[in-house]
Amino acid sequence: MAASLRVVLLGLVLVGIPRSSGEHFKVGDPVPVYVNKVGPYHNPHETYHYYSLPVCRPQSIEHKRLSLGEVLDGDRMALSTYDINFAKDVDSKVLCELSLEPQDVDRLRKAVEELYYYEFVMDDIALRGFVGYLEETGFLPHSHKLGLWTHLHFTIEYNDKQIVFANVSTKDAKPLSLDDVSDKLMVKHLYSVKWHLSPLTFEQRGERLRDQAFFPKTLEIHWLSVINSIVLVFLLTGFVIIILMRVLKNDFARYNLDDEVTDEFDQGDNGWKIIHTDVFRFPSHCSILSALLGVGAQFLTLTIGIIIMALFGLFSVGHHGAINTAAVLLYALTCCIAGYVSSSFFRQLNGSSWVWNIILTTCIFSVPFFIMWSVVNTIHWISGSTQALPFTTVLLLLSTWFLLGCPLTILGGILGKRAAGPFDAPCRTRRIPREIPVQPWYKSVVVHMTIGGFLPFSAISVELYYIFATVWGREQYTLFGILFIVAIILISVSGCISVALTYFQLSGEDYHWWWRSVFSAGSTGFFMFLYSVFYYFRRSNMSGIVQTVEFFGYTLLTCYVFFLMLGTVSFFASLKFICYIYCNLKMD
Repeated sequence: MAASLRVVLLGLVLVGIPRSSGEHFKVGDPVPVYVNKVGPYHNPHETYHYYSLPVCRPQSIEHKRLSLGEVLDGDRMALSTYDINFAKDVDSKVLCELSLEPQDVDRLRKAVEELYYYEFVMDDIALRGFVGYLEETGFLPHSHKLGLWTHLHFTIEYNDKQIVFANVSTKDAKPLSLDDVSDKLMVKHLYSVKWHLSPLTFEQRGERLRDQAFFPKTLEIHWLSVINSIVLVFLLTGFVIIILMRVLKNDFARYNLDDEVTDEFDQGDNGWKIIHTDVFRFPSHCSILSALLGVGAQFLTLTIGIIIMALFGLFSVGHHGAINTAAVLLYALTCCIAGYVSSSFFRQLNGSSWVWNIILTTCIFSVPFFIMWSVVNTIHWISGSTQALPFTTVLLLLSTWFLLGCPLTILGGILGKRAAGPFDAPCRTRRIPREIPVQPWYKSVVVHMTIGGFLPFSAISVELYYIFATVWGREQYTLFGILFIVAIILISVSGCISVALTYFQLSGEDYHWWWRSVFSAGSTGFFMFLYSVFYYFRRSNMSGIVQTVEFFGYTLLTCYVFFLMLGTVSFFASLKFICYIYCNLKMD
């Protein structure tokens, strides 16, 4: 679930800085160290509890109480047996001695081969390192050596009463070989601690931690992507404004003639004026269309709002828990937008089953999300991953949905129903629909979807890599200004291409534009999914059933969200364009 929320928010997941105001210590005070999780380095969302490995553990495991956001992020913190005191150095101290059975050694071998990393937490600072040492060299002769790190060195910097930096390493330590172990293996785990007085203030420790982050540093500004997208926007905008408006000008010159000439023209067999009595004929499945537009408007508002909030620094960079919690609350709070837009538009289309429309609006995203989450969560639960949500957390999320999301959707629906007036069509619609002539192949639905989806996708394709590398990789994305520009570019391109395709469709006397306009730019989600397949197999090192199911499951769900958002933009752009051209058309 956490992965899905982060993708929907366009990669607002960042790592590596503290998450609270910090605790004050006195010299000699115990500094608790919590063990959190382990997992393959290349599978970001496949994590297991640290104590799932044969490591030093207390007789009674004491878990730390976590926030909703931390649980959604897969955190499962438990108090460790490390005895660390504030400003007190430790040269070398035995943590524990273990006698490992052959099956335990095999588990450690597998963890080392899959590049398992561990995560500890000290004063809300994440300490990360690799479980073991892997050396693979040469083809002839081939060398494959596995080792376990048994001595950890903690480096901690402080300023009087607060910790400003912490790190864990294997300084001056040699790994314990796991090769050729066929019987029990005796392991002695040790640790050392070195404290350093630092001139840094607590407010400066975020930058210090980012500079020494375990994961890759923040991505640089990629101007090539931005310039490429901006050029494409100018070209498409110029196409719509200059070329299309010139064509419309000629159309208006031909269509707005005297009545005698107009009567002769009405007997012709081409032009978008002929279908003025059919173009505003309401489509089939109005309730589904209204629900799609309502939820699309909700996610569009949610996405732009989140990016703007991040742009103004309203999110704590690196705070997974805060972002996950904000995603849940903001999604629930914006449900009123979905209810308002859906009910308002449904009322304009003379819809009568208002209750069914509200139910459909609440379910059109939440049901696919729940089904996909159930599949992914089941896989995590079977594998023992910490990404599987506890039953209490599931109840909390369902309660949030039923007590906040659903009532706000209903409230928005009531307000939308009362505020909506009749559909203000500039043309009257006759009862008998006109027969649509046979259309050439290049005006088919498939061709329109291909063009309408590929052009917006091409405008964001380069930026999409960085977002994928953040959400499904180890990169850090903080370029929210660039992200905001790309979002505006995506919306602009989607609207422009939808208007152009709608004009060509009406020119062929095909007045079934309602649903096609949704699929025109909405098909961008299909191209995004194709890119995700390419990214998984060619650009990432992810593997395993757990990571594969989560990646494709939540990516498919995210592409569906983009279909809703861009389909909504595409539809309302086409509607505005059609109303404009028929309002300026002289008719009896």
